[in-house]
Amino acid sequence: MMDPIAVPWEPRPGVPAAITVSQLARLIRETVRANPILNRILVRGEVSNLQTAPAGHVFFTLKDATAQVSCTLFREDAELLGFELEDGMDVVVSGDVDVFPRKGTVQLLVRAATPAGVGAFWAAYQRTRKKLAAEGLFDAARKRSLPSFPRRIGVVTSEMGAVVHDIVTILRRRYPVAHVIVAPALVQGPGAPASLRRALAVVADRVDVIILARGGGSLEDLWCFNDEGLARAVATCRVPVISAIGHETDVTIADFVADVRAPTPSAAAELVSPDSEELAVQVADMGRRLAEEIREILSVSLGRVRGLGEQMSSRGLRRGIEANRARLQRIQEALASLGPREILRHQDRLAGIGRRLDLLSPLATLQRGYAIAEREDGHVIAHATEVASGDAMAVRFQDGRVHVHVDATQEPA
Repeated sequence: MMDPIAVPWEPRPGVPAAITVSQLARLIRETVRANPILNRILVRGEVSNLQTAPAGHVFFTLKDATAQVSCTLFREDAELLGFELEDGMDVVVSGDVDVFPRKGTVQLLVRAATPAGVGAFWAAYQRTRKKLAAEGLFDAARKRSLPSFPRRIGVVTSEMGAVVHDIVTILRRRYPVAHVIVAPALVQGPGAPASLRRALAVVADRVDVIILARGGGSLEDLWCFNDEGLARAVATCRVPVISAIGHETDVTIADFVADVRAPTPSAAAELVSPDSEELAVQVADMGRRLAEEIREILSVSLGRVRGLGEQMSSRGLRRGIEANRARLQRIQEALASLGPREILRHQDRLAGIGRRLDLLSPLATLQRGYAIAEREDGHVIAHATEVASGDAMAVRFQDGRVHVHVDATQEPA
């Protein structure tokens, strides 16, 4: 590479002398500051790309349909606003136009701001969000869980840039057995929604889960992910979809309808893929535990086999016979002692029953001097009306029967 050659500049007669860049920037700045129209000017526009620095200063873009200007709101003025600036908010700001020579940029130094309504982008966002929410597309009940071990992982994003590289790198490191299918799509601009829908349709039938991803950007850069048609395509996708759009603070309609939202594309790759190293550790641990349990089962079974072998040996059989003989002897002795006691108990019980029966027996009545009138066939005559004159009957006493004939009957007085 050749060294640069310094060519001295010498002004020629009649030709204006050249000024430095710093002189030009200073001239522009002085011109802008000297213009009274550009001091304490009122400007209306939509807030975008809002950022708050750690020191408290606020930086944002104020825009309309065809132009935009960078704005700075210092901490002292921000604390006096009385409301929180938000992306998409329509505001009227008051401030001074200034030029920053170091970067050659024009900025509006905002001193005060007043809400003027809802910006066009924010209004469109809210209309789409409320419409899809009313249809139930955001409901947690319709969200699907991610597969634990996906065999094919789809990635819908731009084929250019760091996002696809980061996702593929993480998936190859964590879960190399999965097949990654990248479906390139536009992720910015008017043609992005249709491109993203086509990519989803192409890859949905070939994978188990899809990552819909894009890197960070402004509200305008991410606006395609607020498209209603894309939201419906995500909601009706055949497989679960993980949204990983922008940074963690960026929220789009696609995030609401996706089955899972990841804060970043890298986090989405980790969510969808189990860590193969962790799985290897878990498998090794389970293998050790299984081997220990198998060894314990074998040890117990071996002990039982040894015990059975000992029992089947001649010495074991003799011990078993002696043990059974002793057990039978104990049973015999118990039965021998229990038998007479049971017999006596039942004899006493039978004697008591016999005594109760004797008290109720007609024979006991005969022993007290009473007699029983019977027919010849042994049927007891309980009433005088049961016999008539000339009937044969028997009278039973305690020591025998007397056969008689009835001469006459008498009615009771």
